[in-house]
Amino acid sequence: MKIAQKINAFNETKAPFDWVILFFRIAVSLQLIVVHGLKKIGIGTGFTEAVPNPYHLPENINFFLAVASNIFFPILIIIGWKTRWATLPVLAVTLSGYFIVHWNDSLLESDVPFMYSIAFLLIAFLGAGKYSLDFVVSKKRSILSKNQ
Repeated sequence: MKIAQKINAFNETKAPFDWVILFFRIAVSLQLIVVHGLKKIGIGTGFTEAVPNPYHLPENINFFLAVASNIFFPILIIIGWKTRWATLPVLAVTLSGYFIVHWNDSLLESDVPFMYSIAFLLIAFLGAGKYSLDFVVSKKRSILSKNQ
């Protein structure tokens, strides 16, 4: 009976959510960086990956947006800084990959941008959790506002 009470008390706290969302943010973002981001700048492949340009932007701008969305913004998500905002450019790339680039492809090809989109949508809706810079900054702001 005591074990069940301890499990219930643990589940009633927000601790499991915060640990799970921390792990999820890190795992999904690292996967995006390692599998897709580093290829775009030629790390691990010997040459830079061709970046799809579904909006016909100038190549330099398209390349910058792809690299930022696959490397820079996932780093912000990992550390939990402006997490919900940082998911937006990532979602722009993954959703356009799903709905534009891979729309007519088989499920085997379109499932990757779909799964990344679902994962980053979840992070956007749930936020970074307690173990993030967002949480630390919001705590400091609330302490400062109480002191004034």
